Amino acid sequence: MAALDAARALLIEAGPQGVTLKAVAARIGRTHANLLHHFGSAAGLQKALAERMAADITATIGEAVLAARAGTRDPRAIVDLTFDAFDREGAGALASWMILSGNRDALDPILAAIHRLVDQLAQGIGIGARPIADQTLHLVLVALGDALLGDPMAAALGLSRTRAREMALEGLLGSPAAHGAGGHS
Repeated sequence: MAALDAARALLIEAGPQGVTLKAVAARIGRTHANLLHHFGSAAGLQKALAERMAADITATIGEAVLAARAGTRDPRAIVDLTFDAFDREGAGALASWMILSGNRDALDPILAAIHRLVDQLAQGIGIGARPIADQTLHLVLVALGDALLGDPMAAALGLSRTRAREMALEGLLGSPAAHGAGGHS
């Protein structure tokens, strides 16, 4: 749907506060009333956007996990896709915005999509030693925190901006030595 594509572009360009019915309507040449009728409110639009993003992101990450299990893709891709979804693609800002604005129900589609992915992936072999649910919880929370506070925190601690990604990979693989001490760029 064009409205959700426009909302996603606005999320990336202006942050979650820019995802309004008025802004989306202007972007796609519709009226505010058209979008209000379809989504019911700005919160409804944000929930639909979160649902669409969660489906897209979990599908992409699921494919990367299966490829990593098959040995055809580096597990680092799973970490990078997750971190990029929360940071560059705006999922972290959107989730935080929804929580802070009291729209916690809008997170339900995100949580449901992640749960479905974990259930699907639990049927196969793991990448590291920890259960897939533990790996997912760790990766999502680290990626979300990094999206919101990673740059200033890494700078304050004198660490590389990519250190959180490296630590997330270590957590995914089960040990710091499992991938070497390398510096991800």
